[in-house]
Amino acid sequence: MMNSTYKLQAGFAALWTCAASFAADPSSSEETWNFHAQTTEIWQSKPAYAAKYSGFNSLNPSAERSHSVSATAAIGWRAWQGGEVYFNPELIQLAPFSGVTGLGGYPNGEVLRNTAAHAKGYVSRLFARQTWNFGGNKEEVESDFNQLAGTVSARRLVVTVGRLSVDDLFDDNNFSHDPRSQFMNWSIMNAGSYDFAADDRGVASGAAVEWWWDDWAVRFARFALPKTVERPFLDGNPLKQYSDQIELERGYEIFGQAGRARWLIFHNRALLARYSDALSSPSTPNLDVVRSKVNDKWGWGVNLEQKLTRHLGAFARLNSADGKTEVLSYAEIDRSASVGLSVEGAAWKRKGDVLGVALARNDLSDVHREYLRRGGVGLLLGDGRLSYRAEQVFEAYYAWQPVKSMTLTADWQKIRNPGFNADRGPVTVASLRLHAEF
Repeated sequence: MMNSTYKLQAGFAALWTCAASFAADPSSSEETWNFHAQTTEIWQSKPAYAAKYSGFNSLNPSAERSHSVSATAAIGWRAWQGGEVYFNPELIQLAPFSGVTGLGGYPNGEVLRNTAAHAKGYVSRLFARQTWNFGGNKEEVESDFNQLAGTVSARRLVVTVGRLSVDDLFDDNNFSHDPRSQFMNWSIMNAGSYDFAADDRGVASGAAVEWWWDDWAVRFARFALPKTVERPFLDGNPLKQYSDQIELERGYEIFGQAGRARWLIFHNRALLARYSDALSSPSTPNLDVVRSKVNDKWGWGVNLEQKLTRHLGAFARLNSADGKTEVLSYAEIDRSASVGLSVEGAAWKRKGDVLGVALARNDLSDVHREYLRRGGVGLLLGDGRLSYRAEQVFEAYYAWQPVKSMTLTADWQKIRNPGFNADRGPVTVASLRLHAEF
């Protein structure tokens, strides 16, 4: 495994060197094309913890180490007036704790359902974006991953079509959304109960429409869902199995400090089993046995971010799914609430450094609890039985930036009642993350 890791890192270094020599002119106010790249390596360790029993999908109570590494190239091209095309090839290698099972809020956001022990390459993103400007103030857009430098109008219509991550567009938050540079726990970096469309690499195919009007924005998208829980490959028929989401966004100021609120509703229609159907069996309930028809799953979320001072920001998320149907793509969580603070290092003369602290509380619906209590196995949970208690997550990190393009982060997480089970835990996870980008 380590040999392939070194090959991945060597390949990224060569890519970086090549790209740096051919990158678009940074002095140009509007980029015709750009090239960015990143690599992220995360080492995690958890000591042994107390567990009265373990089941098929339990987090291993023994001491474990975990490792993940990714390398991504991002190419952007302004192909026509208002039109942009983006291509992101990516390499990833993962060795997660316990095969990504046993927790609601998993501690590494680089990991979804992919457990690739050897480096694998795939297309992370390939999409087109069309923007029509309709006046209002001009807004500067900086050169970034999947973003060409230039200007856009505060009043505009944007259409995006192709392969990308749903959370590239939805549930964004300036202080907690990127596991490569911010918080890493699933229930803190995203809305924990948002079962967004994703294959085993965290991306999906679909289309989105965004309408921006000064401080307001509304966006709607339809993405393909995996065919079934066991087969995380996307269904090619957008009329058969799909995920719809709509989000309203509002920017504002309080006492001169910028804030932003987002309200999200999502609806999944797919071959999903219902917990109540599985519980109708007198034997151990099994979702696989009752997964025979298309069902609907609904959920909502509220997402807030607020600058408190020049260098201090806060965020909060409150979200819920209906809890009737099984989880298909993301965390096995039915309700979640999180809150946190992010402090810029400029406050102590360390520009580029960031200190973050956050808390999350995750819950399951009554019927979901009963299914697990009776020995049922879900997408990521299943201890054989369950003494239910809400899962609680604390995460703190310090990101140190020795040079502009590189960050080294120390992260610590404590998870009480892992997998919503009072008979297990608590679990502590220590992490070291190296991230470099240009």
